[in-house]
Amino acid sequence: MNGSGPSVTVQDLVKRFGAFTAVDRLTLEIRKGEVFGFLGPNGAGKSTTIRMLCGLLKPTSGQATVAGYDVARRPEAVRQNIGYMSQKFSLYNDLKVIENLRLFAGLYNVPSPVLAERIAWALAMAGLKGQETRITAELPGGWKQRLALGCAVLHRPPILFLDEPTSGVDPMSRRQFWDLIHEMAAGGVTVFVSTHYMEEAEYCNRLALIFRGQIVALGTPSELKARSLRGELVRVECEPLGPAMELLPSVAAVQDVAMFGSALHLVVTEAAQAIPTVRTRLEQAGIRVLAIEQIRPTLEDVFVSLTTGHGADLRGGAA
Repeated sequence: MNGSGPSVTVQDLVKRFGAFTAVDRLTLEIRKGEVFGFLGPNGAGKSTTIRMLCGLLKPTSGQATVAGYDVARRPEAVRQNIGYMSQKFSLYNDLKVIENLRLFAGLYNVPSPVLAERIAWALAMAGLKGQETRITAELPGGWKQRLALGCAVLHRPPILFLDEPTSGVDPMSRRQFWDLIHEMAAGGVTVFVSTHYMEEAEYCNRLALIFRGQIVALGTPSELKARSLRGELVRVECEPLGPAMELLPSVAAVQDVAMFGSALHLVVTEAAQAIPTVRTRLEQAGIRVLAIEQIRPTLEDVFVSLTTGHGADLRGGAA
């Protein structure tokens, strides 16, 4: 890695495709050994940003340095100092596990004297020891993702970019994958990971919430939840839901209303006072209240609060 400064610095980064601005003046800094989360809905600009930081896409304007190298001027140097996993499984399904590892070792110019040790390390890290001769296509989804991670870090890069790495993987495999991420970060590797899974965002040291190409919030998960909701949160289960959603914004204590599955989340000034008022107003309108309680805010609540009225859909993929 060139220099001793931050692993990644971004200043006013912009990417336009014709008249469409995919990334709009992004500015951030990522420290060595940090697990940095990039959270946002479909079309927010996550994958476009990662491709620019990996030297795969030239910025329209602004500056970014990765491992001390300018991504626009030195893209090859950037690529030599990073590992990259795209959101689509990028290995060769018709090859054996060991063949994929040897192929990527060659692509990353892993020196011959350390090749056997690096492959053994990748197999152990990914939990694939004893599976070397299996055809990659036969592996379960979680194992494939761990193999892809092993291939991406064979050359021991100081910085790792993971673009939606656990998309389509079962929850248990996602948790195991994140354990690997934290092991690498503990060893000094900087990890930049994009996701639209809210529970995964909780595993990051810091987060940038991105919406329509712009960062709308930046901080630790705890900081974002503490400062982004100006009030307390109440969950309401009631029937019918639609009329309740229309009625509740008119209640003085209610600052905001959002639908979460089959319930409503209300941002209120003070939950203890608001709950009986809300219950009474709903029942007076003929709406049956099934449950109402104060809850702790999640990052999804934070994101919805920050993007209310803009049509954010957190259930989509990356872009």
